[in-house]
Amino acid sequence: MKDKFQRFMAGRYGVDELGKYSLYLTIALLIIGLFVRSRFLNGITFILVLVLYFRMFSKNYTQRRKENEIFLKYKNQAVRFFNKEKQMTQDRVKFHIYTCPSCGQKIRIPRGKGKIAITCPKCKTEFIKKS
Repeated sequence: MKDKFQRFMAGRYGVDELGKYSLYLTIALLIIGLFVRSRFLNGITFILVLVLYFRMFSKNYTQRRKENEIFLKYKNQAVRFFNKEKQMTQDRVKFHIYTCPSCGQKIRIPRGKGKIAITCPKCKTEFIKKS
């Protein structure tokens, strides 16, 4: 049986990152569907399962690879955004973040130093703020 399946899958695309995330989404929708009785939700879940199988058994490698690259591009943008926000949140504990009044550059200043003169590294404008 295992050999038959391996021969069947030879030359087919298989599972990639987009397929994995689609599978997770399908499982989440199925679980939500247990509690919320909705034909629309069931229909979306069914269509998603069909798309999953279509992509997995497809022999069109180039098109599936393009789809996966587009997905990864947007996924990486989202991950970078949330990592940046997480880092900024952690930095606010140790630093004040000021904006230069002339050019708008964000400047990180350590907390607890009293009133200090801040020089913008971009435009060299000097301004005084309390840290």
